[in-house]
Amino acid sequence: MTSALTPNSLRNDKLLILLTVCLAALLLPLALSGGAVATPAIGRSLGGSPSSLTWVTNAYMLSFGSLLMAAGALADQFGRKRLFVIGLGGFILSSFAIGMAPNVVWLDILRAVQGIVSAASLAAGSAALAQEFDGHARTRAFSMLGTSFGIGLAFGPLMAGALIEYFGWRSLFITMGVIALGAFAFGVPRMRESRDPNAAGLDYPGTITFSAALVLFTTAIIQAPESGWGSPLIVGLFALSALMLAVFVVVETRSHRPMLDLSLFRYVRFIGVQILPLGTCYSYILLVVMLPLRLIGAEGMSEMDSGLLLIALSAPMLVVPIAVASLTRFTSAGILSGIGFLIAAGGLYWLSLVDFSGPKTALLLPMLVIGIGTGMPWGLMDGLSVSVVPKERAGMASGIFGTTRVAGEGTGLAIGTAILAALATTSLQTVAPAGGGAAMSARVAEAAQRLTNGDIAQASHVLPEVSRQILASSYADAFAGLLHVLFVITLFSALGTFAFLSGTRTQDEPDDAQKSVAALE
Repeated sequence: MTSALTPNSLRNDKLLILLTVCLAALLLPLALSGGAVATPAIGRSLGGSPSSLTWVTNAYMLSFGSLLMAAGALADQFGRKRLFVIGLGGFILSSFAIGMAPNVVWLDILRAVQGIVSAASLAAGSAALAQEFDGHARTRAFSMLGTSFGIGLAFGPLMAGALIEYFGWRSLFITMGVIALGAFAFGVPRMRESRDPNAAGLDYPGTITFSAALVLFTTAIIQAPESGWGSPLIVGLFALSALMLAVFVVVETRSHRPMLDLSLFRYVRFIGVQILPLGTCYSYILLVVMLPLRLIGAEGMSEMDSGLLLIALSAPMLVVPIAVASLTRFTSAGILSGIGFLIAAGGLYWLSLVDFSGPKTALLLPMLVIGIGTGMPWGLMDGLSVSVVPKERAGMASGIFGTTRVAGEGTGLAIGTAILAALATTSLQTVAPAGGGAAMSARVAEAAQRLTNGDIAQASHVLPEVSRQILASSYADAFAGLLHVLFVITLFSALGTFAFLSGTRTQDEPDDAQKSVAALE
């Protein structure tokens, strides 16, 4: 018995716990990017409407983003190990279930479940690491956690592509389940239970209204191209979303222990920090999801070749965040973040000029530029999120930032898809046969949605009067238009970052933040 308590055995247990949490973190971006890479194959295998295929990715991101903070509160109340076991165990079961999904509807439901349990495993796993490690060891542990997430982003599309190409799309989700099962078996028995004795519990009214607002808004965005932006269904969904958001604000301002302390938005620089995850969403995350659809569905690339190509976009995330952190000794993190957005905007515009039907090597350099530019704010924004508020408010600031980040990515994906569908519809209307009335308009809208998912074959089936070459050209024009929109959003992100954060360093003292508020007041 005493051998189990030796320093070496304790150290080994801690390392296995760290490995377990890092593997769980690696699986999260794999679940995101893998779902995007698998979507064309899922469509070929299971069919489904364009909007149902869009939910393959959005269901995961939306449930993950809306419940991440709630999972953290539950972990503090009921135990970090307990919630991690539920989260990782749920990820294992949901992954195996997705691998056996009989249709797209069930797959979308299971992807939403996978997002919920992913939020539980990440929130509880991060809290567990904070309990196991102290001082510099804790810093190194969380650095490894971030690196694991970066590895998943960088090489997730390649791994997903290889599995899909050689073993089919179901093998991707089964493999994720097997990896999670291995982490569960080796790490969970060594974890210690911990909880916050002062935890106030979950803010149920805030969680419900916030999640409802996100789900209603995203559903409206995804369904609008099919139902029509002015249809009663879409108008009603937007109205209900706005109502839920208003109720959420009222609930949080009156709560003694709110899920989101809205008073933090009195800090102007804290508002500026929220620009960073939104900017990286539109300059990077959207491409991680939408480029595979373009390359596989429209350009005919294999899933593996697409994954190899996407390394140019994601690999800088392994290097740039670490490198740019050392530059904060010489200039402010806000300026470095703004410069990064400018570089990413240049890469987006460059990518919009490239002919995707030509040699694919022409895509490498602009994708690399986008990855380098986005990597600069990516590596600094977590530190900025807590450095612009007083130290005692850092925990809530980090929670708000995390929610903005993941929820923004979920809604951003829906918005990006809707923009591409609208641009494709406009392009197809110029080449579709005249006349036909509402029936032709409906066919054009459906063909545009098929193009948005990279499915030119189905778009040609819906609109046989238009040749596949013209359909491909319309899709190319729409995608270039989307890149221009992303370029403008990223450019404004740079300007907003310079305006709000140019004087901000990641090591700001708490009273600096207080002084800045006092000066504004």
